[in-house]
Amino acid sequence: MEKSALPFVKFLTEVFEFLGGVGLLTKQIIKKLFTNKLYWNLIIEQIYQVGIRSTPLVLITAACTGMVMALQFGLGLEKFGGKMYVPKLLAVTILREMGPMFTSLMVAARVGAGFASEIGSMVVTQQIDAIRALGTSPIRKIVIPRVLATLFVLPILVSFANVIGNAGGLFIGAVELKLDPSFYVLKVLSTSSLSDYFSGFAKSFFFALIISIPSCYFGLNVKNGTKDVGIATTKAVVVTSIMILIADFFLSKLFWIVEKMI
Repeated sequence: MEKSALPFVKFLTEVFEFLGGVGLLTKQIIKKLFTNKLYWNLIIEQIYQVGIRSTPLVLITAACTGMVMALQFGLGLEKFGGKMYVPKLLAVTILREMGPMFTSLMVAARVGAGFASEIGSMVVTQQIDAIRALGTSPIRKIVIPRVLATLFVLPILVSFANVIGNAGGLFIGAVELKLDPSFYVLKVLSTSSLSDYFSGFAKSFFFALIISIPSCYFGLNVKNGTKDVGIATTKAVVVTSIMILIADFFLSKLFWIVEKMI
């Protein structure tokens, strides 16, 4: 085999190992989820870590996104006398795409890195082995609380981001674009449909799984000391972010097909 082909073969091997490992981990999570009791105190702790501590980052990102998009839409449409369409365009874009996607990317950067580094450190310090020695499953005690917390929290964060993003757009619309605030709110409420909201809201559940399970997988597969913890953390952020972007396209296509059928 030519040397030039070796990196590509290695990359494919790593991809298939990752997909297989994540698949096996998902199988174990489902099995443990329905056959054992849950550690509710650990789940509540992770809800605080994932949700409450991520809220400022998510809200700042949503507000800035809404303001920037409103400004860009307004300046672009002003040339054609279309400033009155800014509320509709911004609301639909945030509800369907920018709200869930940017929120998930921010959570992936913060929470995904945290999961991988925490679990990786536990592997290095042999805490995972100690949990097994005590007859407890690391999947049940370490992984499942993080997965369930992310599944519970991310849709709520997306809902907050949708509101704050549109509020940022309203602020710019009133201050910079000189649109009447009452008109802006009326256009958002009258042109945004439940399908717009649920399309983005439903994505958040898929994104939550994409963030939590691969991040835990990378943490559990740390092998060569503290150096691997940093590598696992980097992989968790990069891989989950790429998976979110790819999944966003396919989920958007799927929901579009479903809406056409309905």
